[in-house]
Amino acid sequence: MTLQVSITPELAQAPLVTFGFDSFEVRLVSVMRHFVTAANAPGSQAWHRGFVIAAENWGETHGLAVAHALWPVVREVLALRQGDFAFNDPLDLDTRDLLTADEAQFIAMLHHMRRDETGKARDAVDALTRGQMDPELIRAGLSFADRFPSGARHRLRGTPSLRVVQ
Repeated sequence: MTLQVSITPELAQAPLVTFGFDSFEVRLVSVMRHFVTAANAPGSQAWHRGFVIAAENWGETHGLAVAHALWPVVREVLALRQGDFAFNDPLDLDTRDLLTADEAQFIAMLHHMRRDETGKARDAVDALTRGQMDPELIRAGLSFADRFPSGARHRLRGTPSLRVVQ
């Protein structure tokens, strides 16, 4: 699946469904917003709500792993952008299904990394960071993508499975 809408700075808000993200990526938006809120207002405890939402979305084991892996990606983007990252309030029902250009670029970066689309992922990193190809962000994004690739039914790698041995 490829993105259906080009993402430009002039695109202040756009409906989430227009981007063609998969259901996993759509559910990342709320967790990402809570993490950005927590970074901007450390006393808010929004990080906790992000972990709770992830656990509700994917189950406790898988959801907490998703949130834990997503935080370094969010942290690196915010450090590079130095607070200049437009995002919607995660508790605002009116903007729940809208994305800012920055949010769309963030999810697009993960979208392409999860599909191993190197050229498009590189372009998404460039757009998101405004030309700063930061190795820490790329490492965090690729680590997330490796752990939660598209089409892998979002199963944790290395998750133990039980089997009967006779």
